[in-house]
Parts: sequence; C-alpha cells; structure tokens
Amino acid sequence: MILNKVEKANIEPKITLVGAGPGDPDLFSLKGVKALKTADVVLYDANVNEALLCYAPEGIPKVYVGKRTDDEDFSQEAVNRLIVDYALNYGHVVRLKSGDPFFFAKGYEEIDAAESYSIPTEIIPGISSATGAPSLQKIPMIYKDLSESFWAVTGTNSKGEISEDLYIAAKTKATIVVLNGIEKVKEIAAIFQGENKGLLPVAVIQNGSSKDEKIAIGIVDTIAEVVEDKRIQAPALLVFGDVVSLHPQFQPIRDFYEIIAEEY
Repeated sequence: MILNKVEKANIEPKITLVGAGPGDPDLFSLKGVKALKTADVVLYDANVNEALLCYAPEGIPKVYVGKRTDDEDFSQEAVNRLIVDYALNYGHVVRLKSGDPFFFAKGYEEIDAAESYSIPTEIIPGISSATGAPSLQKIPMIYKDLSESFWAVTGTNSKGEISEDLYIAAKTKATIVVLNGIEKVKEIAAIFQGENKGLLPVAVIQNGSSKDEKIAIGIVDTIAEVVEDKRIQAPALLVFGDVVSLHPQFQPIRDFYEIIAEEY
C-alpha cells in the first residue's frame, strides 16, 4: 500500500536512478555525485560500495534494500513501493543501483512505478560490470580477428533456468559475457562443449574493480574446476571468447595445450 503524501511545505517529489558502477567508488560519475548531494533519501543495493554514501547529506535516511537474495522484504515490488513512498513523503529520492541501472537491472520497473504516480524521474547511467570488469583486466570485447561483436547474456532467467539465449550465443564467434551465471558454471560450460568449443578461453571475474577482486582464467573444459579451486563466488561474471587469450594469465595455458598438440 502506498502511503498518503505527508503535508509538508516545499516537498517536491523526484526520483533519480543512478548507476553506481562496478564497485570502485572512483569510477562513480560526477553527475551521480551531484545527485547524491541533493538527495533527501538514498536507497541502495547490496553490491553498491557504501563509500558513495558519504556524498549524501548527513542525517538523511540511507536505506539498504538488498537484492542479493529473493527475500520478500527486498522484492522488486516492495522496492518500487518504497521508492514512491519516500519520494512522496521526503522529496528527492536517489536510487543507487550497482553497475548501470538499465543494464541487467530492473531500473525500468522502478522508473515505471514512479511515473505511474506522476513523479518526475531522471536516469544517470553507470559503468556496467559487463564491460568495465573485463576492461580492467585488459580483456577487450571486440578485437581484430578474434571477435567482431559481443553479447551480454543473463545466465539464468526469472525462473532460475539457463537462458535459452546462451545456446544461441555459444554458436557464434562473439565474445560472450554471462551475468548471474556463476552458480551454473558447469552447465553453461557444457553448452559451449556441445558446440565443440572445449578449448575456448574463459575468464571469470568476481567483485570486478573492488579491493576483493578475484579472477580465474582457463578454458571451457576446465573452467568449472578452476572456479572451484579459486573459490570464486557471486557476484561474478563469465567471459567466453578468444579475446580472453590476450590476458597474461592465459599464456601458460596456451603453451601447455600447444605442447600437448605437438605430442599427438
């Protein structure tokens, strides 16, 4: 239930949806900083670096709304209601979402909910981990003859099942970035194996750009074992493609398989 608007002078409801970037607070945009400085309320997700909250005025509500689990308290519908409630009762709500709010995020649903109450909205993009994390590892998305395009695919759909688009993506020579797929890395690797791509280079990046960043480099046939050995966990993304071969850690892997090939 949406609360009635509190009768306070000078309340001007507004919602600004801000992309907080992949994790490093130094990658946050200047426009995002300006938005936070004018906030009356801040709502932020689990993967947002809390160091960004220092840009918001002291004493205003800073509300954690999770989104790492399916807890009902942090369901998308509940978050939509909170955003509208706070805007009507406090004024300017800055909604901080990790990465880019319209890239593998439900930013559209939140904006749509706000505009259904005629609340003015603004969107400030952020750096998506889908491109930002590989870039920081010097892995390009498109490079010469190695890749002419890249796909960003969700690993699992809303039902928790493997995305059907992955089966199509695995057939291409494109760089494939998989989000929300670390828990099903074995099943996803099997899709590429089914396309005879067992030797395709793979990178798995956890907490990209943050101080806790971890990376696993391997090939499709071994990546699940490497992930387990390095204890890679969510939040993490997977990068499938020949461009991963440019990463310095892949050279020993290339050398090993070239030796094996020569022996046979």
